[in-house]
Amino acid sequence: MKKIRALVVEDSPTIRRYLVDVLSASPEFEVVGEAADGEQGARLCESLRPDVVTMDIVLPVMSGVEATEYIMAWCPTPIVIVSASVNRGEALKTYDALAAGAVDLIDKPTLGESAESWESAFLARVRMVSRIKVITHPRGRLRGSPRFDSKLTAPPRSIAGSAPVSSNGTSPAPRFSAGYGTIRAVAIGASTGGPAAVAEILKVLPATFPIPLLLVIHVSDQFAFALAEWLNGQSNIPVRFAVNGEPLPPLGQPGVLLAPAGAHMVLEGDQLRLRKTAERHSCRPSVDELFESAAAQLGPAAVCVLLTGMGRDGASGLLAARAAGAITIAQDETSSIVFGMPGEAIRLDAASRILPLNQIAPTLLSFEVKAGTTGGSL
Repeated sequence: MKKIRALVVEDSPTIRRYLVDVLSASPEFEVVGEAADGEQGARLCESLRPDVVTMDIVLPVMSGVEATEYIMAWCPTPIVIVSASVNRGEALKTYDALAAGAVDLIDKPTLGESAESWESAFLARVRMVSRIKVITHPRGRLRGSPRFDSKLTAPPRSIAGSAPVSSNGTSPAPRFSAGYGTIRAVAIGASTGGPAAVAEILKVLPATFPIPLLLVIHVSDQFAFALAEWLNGQSNIPVRFAVNGEPLPPLGQPGVLLAPAGAHMVLEGDQLRLRKTAERHSCRPSVDELFESAAAQLGPAAVCVLLTGMGRDGASGLLAARAAGAITIAQDETSSIVFGMPGEAIRLDAASRILPLNQIAPTLLSFEVKAGTTGGSL
């Protein structure tokens, strides 16, 4: 069986040695190179062409975010961020790396954590990420980061030795006006690749977007605390964690409410409820829980959007929403980091629209809100 070729980028010699040993001990992996700084990691990635890279965030010479930008711009390779979630700044930078094209993240091992449990999770994460076909992210080129000139630079040595437009060329214009309308809430669900995908949507929506957005993203519990803050920094619309029992915001009050780690977020009457009931698809929060409650409470007044992600969470919920008359959108395969969740929904015929990521925000903007109404209820 062909081994998975891994490159480890980590400045701490102790942690780097540990990661290399864990990967090397598995018959599935071959460590083809190690790097102690981001620039060396990027150069090695270009010269060695590994199947997967494990990337630290805090690195000398070139940071983990910068190295990720370079790799995804010039030699796209699946990247797993291995970062310390206990540091708020590092956690936020981890999301920057995901936005730059890294596929997934895992917390660094901590004192008191079972080494066997962490190693098993680490190997599973790296194995999964190595199988993903990544696409070029031009952000590194757009920032003016030049490609390393291999003709002028000696080959690097491993430490180990080894926005859409319409048919007439114009962008769709928002058609919102004040008052209650036919769409009462937009529910969005995502998993692997989700933070970056959601950020791309929120960057396009204006600060005046009048429909409440309800959001479930599967992320590691250790990093979840920083997700709302990071998304808020990417968005024109305020993003915060939902609070149990709070009312669904009225139309005309822009806001994104994010499900916190460890609790399903559902609509119950005109309120948001956070429930610590059983996991679904090994997930809590679950996209299915949110979509099914939106279908039951809002019916055709809901829009449900299922984005990139591993597994099938959200597929049956999207089907329930479509059956209730909601507008249902699934991200297409080409623009998805992982086509598992939206692909399963499409297989079930749960999506009334299948769209590339860059068409989802303009589609949300195109939904017309009726003017002249001053009241309304669920």
